[in-house]
Amino acid sequence: MVVTAELIREKLLKELAAVHVDVEDTSPNRCAASFKALIVSSRFEGKALLQRHRLVNGVLAEELKEVHAFEQKTLTPQQWETQKPQ
Repeated sequence: MVVTAELIREKLLKELAAVHVDVEDTSPNRCAASFKALIVSSRFEGKALLQRHRLVNGVLAEELKEVHAFEQKTLTPQQWETQKPQ
């Protein structure tokens, strides 16, 4: 399986009903070994950080087997409204 930033983005949008997903390939030569993601979903409401990350990791279980590093920031829509760049 070839893991791409777009594949990860589309899967998170669909599976988490996310309102915003930003995924960046942070590998030195963009070889899809390392990714950084910002995920905004109402499914994170009332969940602790570890629960949010487990939810994301569950959605991406197959993809994460092929990736060396995955950094994620998980926000609720309300948190996103206060933190997003203007």
